[in-house]
Amino acid sequence: MTVLKKAQAVADVEQGTVLATVEIAAAPERVFEALVRSEDVTRWWRSAEGYNTTEWTADVRKGGRLHAAGTMPNGSTQTIDGEFTEVEAPRKLGFTWRPSWDPGHETHVVYMLEAIDGGTRLTLRHTGFGDRADMCRNHGTGWQRVVALLEADFRKSAPPVYHFLFRLLPPRASFMMDMTAEERTLMQLHSVYWRGQLATGKVIAFGPVADPAGGWGVGIMRVDEALEANTLTAGDPVILADKGFKYEVLPMPNAVYA
Repeated sequence: MTVLKKAQAVADVEQGTVLATVEIAAAPERVFEALVRSEDVTRWWRSAEGYNTTEWTADVRKGGRLHAAGTMPNGSTQTIDGEFTEVEAPRKLGFTWRPSWDPGHETHVVYMLEAIDGGTRLTLRHTGFGDRADMCRNHGTGWQRVVALLEADFRKSAPPVYHFLFRLLPPRASFMMDMTAEERTLMQLHSVYWRGQLATGKVIAFGPVADPAGGWGVGIMRVDEALEANTLTAGDPVILADKGFKYEVLPMPNAVYA
């Protein structure tokens, strides 16, 4: 299982720069959409401790304008205005940043999206604070909260994941000791089949179990739809050959793994 890194942010007050990053279990195309579409931004950019976005409009092209409005915990309304400086979907998005809580100052924000195993690494760079150390620190805290909200929104909307344990029962208890040449070839085809499933990321592990009462095969699978478990067993060469093999498929409702 790929372990994605949680939201982090660092405010470099000497350089007047904030750097934030998070890894999200979604493709860069989906993450990019969530950063610019009104219906997405007004859903995920909401925090009891900070800014609650109630309005977001964006003309997503170089030179296009953006405007946001939202409420703060004390009930006050704050706005953000800016202009897109870079639009390279789904890899990069840059814009100027003029918030009402920092009047008279314009800074610059860039989102960078990189496809990784398991989803997208989002890196945010906010520059232009100069020697305003407190404002830089405050934005560092704020951006860590914001990218965490984005990641949490994708996690909440992710489809359920199902785990199953498969027991492949051979035709006889002595099978591992006395399999025929035909059966050995069949097991080689079985291994190739499961290795193919392993390459898709659905299968976590598989292999023989040296049970003193009689050997058998085991597999653990992670899928988005429970029906995929039956599809996998039905396509196994040992089942298609109809040589006395059978599967027991057992759900794992609370699987825990690294």
